[in-house]
Amino acid sequence: MKENILELLAEICETDEVKEDTGIELFSSGLLDSMGFAEFLVELEEQTGVVIAPSEVEREDIDTPEKILELVMARL
Repeated sequence: MKENILELLAEICETDEVKEDTGIELFSSGLLDSMGFAEFLVELEEQTGVVIAPSEVEREDIDTPEKILELVMARL
């Protein structure tokens, strides 16, 4: 499951760097923006059934792949 989530994130960010360095800061590095995160949430729901509303999270809660994985895994 973690690999699938990281693969989805890599597709949205258009780089495998997010799979290799799960501590990378997505927003400050320019790899992800709010539109990209919204796209990620839609795809995540379609692929896993996990529903996360953008209003439920703060940017600092989802600013690394590791934090996104923790959030998603807690909702499974």
